[in-house]
Amino acid sequence: MYYRIGETLEVCEKRPAADYVAVLTWAQWQAESASFDMGIELEVSAAEANSTKAEVNYDSLTGTFSIPDRNDISGEDARFAFALDEKGIVFIDDSGTVQKLISGIAANKRWKMPCLERFLYDFLEQIVHRDQQVMERYEAELDDIEHSIMTDMKDTYPRRINEIRSDLRDLRIHYEQLMDLGQELEENENNFFKQDNLRYFRLFNQRMELLHDIAASLRDYTIQVRDLYQSQLDVRQNHIMTVLTIVTTVFTPLTLITGWYGMNFVHMPELAWKASYPIVILLSIAIVAGCLWFFKKKKWL
Repeated sequence: MYYRIGETLEVCEKRPAADYVAVLTWAQWQAESASFDMGIELEVSAAEANSTKAEVNYDSLTGTFSIPDRNDISGEDARFAFALDEKGIVFIDDSGTVQKLISGIAANKRWKMPCLERFLYDFLEQIVHRDQQVMERYEAELDDIEHSIMTDMKDTYPRRINEIRSDLRDLRIHYEQLMDLGQELEENENNFFKQDNLRYFRLFNQRMELLHDIAASLRDYTIQVRDLYQSQLDVRQNHIMTVLTIVTTVFTPLTLITGWYGMNFVHMPELAWKASYPIVILLSIAIVAGCLWFFKKKKWL
């Protein structure tokens, strides 16, 4: 499918001579690549798009995109390739991702000064346009986990914290790759772009730096929340150990009494006393009460 970059993206039956956007499948690109006359020295393959990057060729700029799904960042990335020169840009995509991005641009964007540079800026912006909300959602979830940790130590918290941390790491890497791509476009080594229009790429790089810093900050926040969970877990374990120690300490004298009078020696006068049994009961109660009073005074309970 072909588009002409005018006030909006206009669908065309044939490729315009200039300011065009083409969306082709891999099979279509193999059949039509020679007609674009871009002087490509490297083979462009969407199947091998493991990262977002750009490479300068003799008379073109080629590269690939690898875009995480914002609803499942740890899942499979959307992958496609591109090739551009001063006349326009060609996307090679079998997944339908590019068509969705371009449809969003066509539906929402109108340009007073249409140009290839402005289209590229809006296309890159379309990739990250929901990322601010994604970051806010992660921050809100981490806040909820942090507050809940103080009252509810769920076993699922560490796993979810690690999942968020992993997602933020993937997003941070994605932003770094987009920054490299934006810088490659801004350098304009082949002079495809007008100097005045390079500001669009600078604006995009600034946006990526902001998102990258937010992702890094939130990733540090996940470490703090995980440390808080661990500290609360240690406090609870220490409390359990304290209770067990107190119980053991309280019953140790009672165990001594039981063992002492369980020896059944013949000459133990206490065994013949009628008051021995109630005396032992009262002594045991006094020992327990005394231990509990001592522990509370020391604030161990």
